[in-house]
Amino acid sequence: MSSSAPSAASSRPVRVLLVEDDELMRRSFTVALERYGYEMKAAADGLTGLELFRDESFDLLILDVMLPGLDGIGLCRRVRETSLVPVLMMSARGDGLDVVAGLEAGADDYVVKPVDTYVLVARIRSLLRRATYAPAPGPERAADEVPPSDGEMLVFGDLSIDTAGMEVCVSGSPVALTPTELKLLLEFAAHPGVVLERHTLLRNVWEYGWDGDSRVVDLCVQRLRRKLGRERIETVRGFGYKFRR
Repeated sequence: MSSSAPSAASSRPVRVLLVEDDELMRRSFTVALERYGYEMKAAADGLTGLELFRDESFDLLILDVMLPGLDGIGLCRRVRETSLVPVLMMSARGDGLDVVAGLEAGADDYVVKPVDTYVLVARIRSLLRRATYAPAPGPERAADEVPPSDGEMLVFGDLSIDTAGMEVCVSGSPVALTPTELKLLLEFAAHPGVVLERHTLLRNVWEYGWDGDSRVVDLCVQRLRRKLGRERIETVRGFGYKFRR
């Protein structure tokens, strides 16, 4: 199983696996990200990317949707069978079906090519922050008053959230969540019974400083519902979502 992202205290470079079939883009992204200090490994097709992922340890994956052999969506599904490593999808067309399929397969976010290096790096940094996320220490208070404090156990019926160990259980059984799913759940748990608008979730969870694509929220909520129970998160039409106490 591939490792998750390194802790903030880790001094080793962040290892990124890039799977992109366009040779010019592959080289361009690799050089650009290496300049930002990332340790890059690249593959030109999905099957080679899967082999690299299984043989080595990576902190983040960047997958193009359109790949020969095994496409990026299929590769993301294979990765999710064994790992919660952050995954960023790239789509040349920004096609709605590609975006939805990638997010449903377990990707954390996506960008549309051509993508500016600064935007790509910003998305990578956001993903890595989610992967190493821990609530800030604070005094013990009720879950509906402030975001979860360090070391707090939150309980909502059969759902329990250990905010120190970053572990989630339903009826006593552990539930594996990706870093993005976990941070989204913590955002909901910090505001039980409160309607959270999509743009608020985009800002607080995905760290978008602008109006992003709300489909990333909708698809991540769907994944949470499948893992935690559909009744846990209520859709408030025209507004957003509400976490049930």
